[in-house]
Parts: sequence; C-alpha cells; structure tokens
Amino acid sequence: MNRARVQLFHGPGQPFSGAEVPLPDQLAEGEVLVAITLATICGSDLHTTSGRRSAPTPCVLGHEAVGVVVASARPGVGPGRRVTWSIADSCGECAPCSRWSLPQKCDHLFKYGHASLEDGSGLNGCYATHIVIRPGTALFEVPDALTDAMAAPANCALATVMCALEHLPAPCESALVQGAGLLGLYACAVLRARGVSRVFCSDAEPERLDLLPAFGAIPLAATPGAWPGNAERIRSECSQGVDLVVELAGTAAVVPEGMEILRTGGLYIWGGMVHPQTAVSLTGETVVRKCATIRGVHNYAPRHLKAGLRFLAEQREHLPFERLVSPPFPLEQLDEAFALTATRRWLRVAVTPLPSGASA
Repeated sequence: MNRARVQLFHGPGQPFSGAEVPLPDQLAEGEVLVAITLATICGSDLHTTSGRRSAPTPCVLGHEAVGVVVASARPGVGPGRRVTWSIADSCGECAPCSRWSLPQKCDHLFKYGHASLEDGSGLNGCYATHIVIRPGTALFEVPDALTDAMAAPANCALATVMCALEHLPAPCESALVQGAGLLGLYACAVLRARGVSRVFCSDAEPERLDLLPAFGAIPLAATPGAWPGNAERIRSECSQGVDLVVELAGTAAVVPEGMEILRTGGLYIWGGMVHPQTAVSLTGETVVRKCATIRGVHNYAPRHLKAGLRFLAEQREHLPFERLVSPPFPLEQLDEAFALTATRRWLRVAVTPLPSGASA
C-alpha cells in the first residue's frame, strides 16, 4: 500500500468524507510512519465537530491512538514496535521547552488532530490508517500487557491527569474531583493509588457516578443550584474541608463549590475549563483569605505520558479499564462513532482502520 485512507473533517455539522493521501516516499530525519490500529474520540474532537472550537479544514482529526511502526528515520525506533506518542510536537529550544519545562506550550507547537491537510504530509491525525510522527514528538512503546483500548486514551486524557496531579499538597489525605468523565475517573484512580484516603467525585449525570466506586471514589450527585448539599456531605467526613480540589468538569459553575469545600491552604487545580465560555464567579478575597493556591493545567509534557503508561500497566489487574472504551467502529463509520460519543454512553468511543476481526 502506498496510500493511506483518511476521514476528512470539513466543518461543524458536515459529515466526514473518505479520502486517500499518499504515503511519504521518504521520511525526514526523526520522522516515524505509524500504522494506526485503534483511535479513540476525545471530548475536544467532539467540541471541534460541534463548533465549540475551531480547526482548519479539511483536516484529519483525532489525537488519541495506538499503532505499529511501519518505517522510521529515528535512531532506536524500528518497524514492528507498538507505540503511542505525545499529543504535541515541540521544538526543544524555545523558552517554554528549554527553560520553563512546558514543551506543551512550545513557541512552535504542532498538535496532532488539529492541523490542515496541507500541513506537511497531511497525515496529521488519527482517524486514518497511517500517521507521520514528527521529529520533536515523544514516542513510547506500549507494554504488551495493555490492550490498544486501554492505551489509546493515555496520550491525552491520562497524560493530562498525570500532569495535573504531579505535585500534590502536603498533606493530601482528601480530595474532591469535579467531573466524572474519563479525566475525572482517571484522577480518582491516580489519587487513590497515591495514598489519598478520601476521594469524592461529583457529576451532574447519575449514570457517570456508577463507575466511580470501582475506581476508588465516593460518588456525589452535582445538582445544579444545590451544590451546598455536597459541601455538607464532604464536611461530615472532612470537617476542615478537603486538601485538594480538581476541576475536570469543563464548567465554571463548579468553582464556588470547589472553593467552599477547599481547606485553608489547600490546592485547587483547574484542568477542564479549556473553552472561552468559562467566566469564573469568584472574589479575590475568597482566595486570599483562604490562602489557597489555584493552578491551571493544559495538556502535558512527555514524562507525563510515560508515567501514565506505567500507571496503566501497574493497575491493569486492579481496575476495570476495559469498561471505559466502546467496541470499535470501522473507520468508515466515523460519523456513527461521533454520534455515539455525543450520547455520553461511553467515556470513550473507539475507531479502527483494521478489518473486522483483525489485530495488530
């Protein structure tokens, strides 16, 4: 095969269309050609198709995936390796990369699944049979113990959580995670694995609360307009408030509850409010008098993806990761896969370019 099959995004409200893109005749130094075996649909992909965020068109969406190396111009990376990769390609030389330890904020950042078909090879997203990994992208081998479905969401959702939770307050014996989507579920599992004894998790959708106990969390229904009830529930077990609050709900409406239940001197991490409609109702006095720390987190550095894969391998026998991802749709049924994603029935919906019954 000298051409890749892709599904092209043409704009909000428009169906995907199948197309073929030539595979590169020769890779540039540091590039790696990967045959994708499984991709998953992230919330940000849904935001793009619904018009909440912009993307150049036409383009190949998708950034959470696993694949097998087909060809490589990178030392130490040979064909046949099953891999995943960081969401972003960074230059390694600018101030964010070299001085601030924030390669995800590189001055020359390239993000997979968010680039025009005219950019480079065009094989820039994961809803395709192949992707070209660029020289500044971290590449990690997927442990044999992990299925593709377990590993694919690691290079966005889990790695972002590993970044958010890299530094916890001291002490950290209790936490509230706001939002029981995939990031929230991962956050609960990571916190419990790191010894946080009381992890509460709130969400407005009751069906999302059902999975929480299996991942070590105490579920709380987040009823709009009635959040003080959760504060009372938490204070019945944590009289001084919680040490840590993690916002992964994607809405500023949860911030008053978070500040209310955060203990004096606690840490509040914001990681879900990644769109402009997130004006926060919060006074400076509230933060100052509570001696609170607020930290924003967006995306992650390569070390966080490495840590996420290690976490999955360590916890795979203890946590039901297989319940998080749907059976895969064929690549040509990407519209149907997005429609299922919009129902929120699954935390991740999977897509594969492989023939039915095939495996990597």
